[in-house]
Amino acid sequence: VYKRQVLTCPSDEPGVAVLDFVIFPPRWMVAENTFRPPYYHRNCMSEYMGNIAGSYDGKGKGFEPGKSSLHSYMTPHGPSAVVFEKASTVELQPERYSNDDLSFMFETSFMLRGTTWALDDQHVDKDYYHCWSKLRPLFKNE
Repeated sequence: VYKRQVLTCPSDEPGVAVLDFVIFPPRWMVAENTFRPPYYHRNCMSEYMGNIAGSYDGKGKGFEPGKSSLHSYMTPHGPSAVVFEKASTVELQPERYSNDDLSFMFETSFMLRGTTWALDDQHVDKDYYHCWSKLRPLFKNE
């Protein structure tokens, strides 16, 4: 995933930031024989991400401009099932991620927590986790 670190506030511990601010700007995706969207992962940092314009390649539909997501420390996350399926079957060609797309992310080594107001808001997507429910198991435990 191409992201551009714009600003960082380092901590006393090497390699651990108090806060990083990154953007996902317009870009070319040209890698061959690979999975282009963000991969499934957990972080030792909390991620607060928002979409300013256009779309974000890891989220698909439902993450329109003005929406955001919070993945706290060690919370597994990655592309939706629809994005995963499309990225796993598409013939890879050089692709320009639009000049109209712009997303951002704050990463911090501190735990973040939504306020009561934010968590009670009528605009919270309480079914967000369902975007992963249709992922098919691809590995067999034998």
